[in-house]
Amino acid sequence: MRDQDRSGSLIDPRAVVSPEARLAPDVRVGPFAVIGPHVTVGPGTEIGPHVIVRGPTRIGAGNRIFPFCAIGDEPQDKKYHGEETVLEIGDGNTIREYTTINRGTVQGGGVTRLGDDNWIMAYVHVAHDCILGSHTILANAVALAGHVAVDDWAILSASAKVHQFCRIGAHAFVGHDCGIVQDVPPYVMVAVRGAGEPPRPYGINSEGLGRRGFTPEVIARIKEAYRVLYRENLRLEEAVAALEPRRAETPELGCLVDFLRGTTRGIVRGP
Repeated sequence: MRDQDRSGSLIDPRAVVSPEARLAPDVRVGPFAVIGPHVTVGPGTEIGPHVIVRGPTRIGAGNRIFPFCAIGDEPQDKKYHGEETVLEIGDGNTIREYTTINRGTVQGGGVTRLGDDNWIMAYVHVAHDCILGSHTILANAVALAGHVAVDDWAILSASAKVHQFCRIGAHAFVGHDCGIVQDVPPYVMVAVRGAGEPPRPYGINSEGLGRRGFTPEVIARIKEAYRVLYRENLRLEEAVAALEPRRAETPELGCLVDFLRGTTRGIVRGP
C-alpha cells in the first residue's frame, strides 16, 4: 500500500484526498469525495461521489461505498471530547447512500467495527461502539444506537431501531418498524403486529437457515429449543438449564445457550 496522489487516474480530480491518507493503488474515488488524514483504504474498494471519510478509519478490501455517506466521523455522544478512537470496516461490504457510521468512544472500548460482506442499505445509522459481524443485512433506515452488537447473518428489516447496548443474535430476523429494547436471541424472528406495539417472537428463521445450509434435522432441533425457551413458561435460567445438555448433540445450539447466559438486558418475550 502506498500514499495515493492525484497522478492516479482512479481518483477523480474533483475529490479531496489528504496526503496523510493511505489508499491502495486501485482504490476508486468519485468526484467531490473527501478523504481525511489517518484513513487507510484497502485494494479494490470504491468510494463514490460526495462520500466523506474521516479518520482514524481503516477500510478493508473490495468495499463499495455509495454517494453521500459519512464514514468515520465523531461519535454523537456528549462524553466524547476529541479522544482518538477508531472505525474499522472489513472486506466486501456494500454501504449504500446516506449511511452514517461513527467512530467509537473511549468509554465503549474505542472502536466501532464492521466485519465482512455486510449489506448496509440507504439511510442506515451505525452509532459509536457498535460491533457488526459478517454477512448481516441492515435494510433501509435501520438505526443502531451506541454499543449495539449485531451477530453474523442477522437481518434487520426497514426502519428497525435498536436501543443502546442491545444485541441481535446470529441468524436472527428483526421485522420492519421494530423498536428493540431487549436482546434478540440467535435464530429467532421478531416482529410487531401494529404501529406502536412491542416486538414479539414469531418462531425461528427457518427459511434463512435452510438457505445457509442448515440441515432439516438441525432446524427441527432449533425449533424445539425455541419451544423450550418461549412455550414452556420457564424462567430464563430454567430454559438455559434445560437447553444446556442439548448442545452436545446439536452444536448449533451452543451459540444460543451462550447468548442467553450472556444477556444483560433480558430477551424479547411474547405477550
